[in-house]
Amino acid sequence: MKLTILGCYSATPRTDTNPTAQVLDINNHLFLIDCGEGTQVELRRNKIKFARIKHIFISHLHGDHFFGLVGLISTFRLLTRETELHIYGPKGLKDIITLQMKLAESWTNYPLIFHELTSKESVLIFEDDKVEVHTIPLEHRIYTNGFLFKEKPGERKLDMNAVLNADIDVAYYRKLKQGFDVENKDGIIISNQEVTKAPNKPKSYAFCSDTAYSEAIIPIIKDVDLLYHESTFLEKHEKLAAPTKHSTAKQAASIAKQAGVGTLLLGHYSTRYDNLKDFKLEAETIFESVELARDGKVITF
Repeated sequence: MKLTILGCYSATPRTDTNPTAQVLDINNHLFLIDCGEGTQVELRRNKIKFARIKHIFISHLHGDHFFGLVGLISTFRLLTRETELHIYGPKGLKDIITLQMKLAESWTNYPLIFHELTSKESVLIFEDDKVEVHTIPLEHRIYTNGFLFKEKPGERKLDMNAVLNADIDVAYYRKLKQGFDVENKDGIIISNQEVTKAPNKPKSYAFCSDTAYSEAIIPIIKDVDLLYHESTFLEKHEKLAAPTKHSTAKQAASIAKQAGVGTLLLGHYSTRYDNLKDFKLEAETIFESVELARDGKVITF
């Protein structure tokens, strides 16, 4: 997996910071996660091909998470896109976007497919033979979801020395990768475990923004390789977090520790802070493996 941070600040864009948007490259999919103002500019700056984006996930309908969407949809139209575009987001998002297109008389020349979300439970919203995407219900001022991206287990790997020594016909290699026992050329059943190796451990990524501290998400995100969790405030401003339904860096670290994640990635910083290192230092008092999101940062895991 490769994660590119296009924007990681809360509220309004500034000359040197952007609101939330990320791109996750996973098993030949390029998923866009949230789409704040300036997203398409950052896509170009980071040399990400527009045509590869076929699925967009919007967490909630606060402007710093979707105000860039209609512009991106319009740009796709101007680029004569023909490929379907699937958008997953809260009920109401379709009305917002289609009203703008209707009044501007600028309907897309490609299929625009909305998947509106209403469930307050975690649900499967995308699946193919290699990847699953589930919602993560979050606790914010309006209906909000995070998203859990999970690789499916891959095929087993052939131990070619063992396969050749067992005298197995090449016609059975596919079966071996799928985990079956097979007959060799002498009609003897060969155990799959003797001639194959386990596949690589599937990787996972959880995106959680925006949300108040909520232990309810822990079972959903348990053991993920990378967790992005909002940290709008530092602990000294915790009194601001509760009424706005946001989290502190320390609270994000507590969630990461209880969920046993591999690495915690902090973001959605309030623009009141100039020194982001304080977020890392605060989180590290609770959880050891902490990274800071920054616009343009790329994480491969």
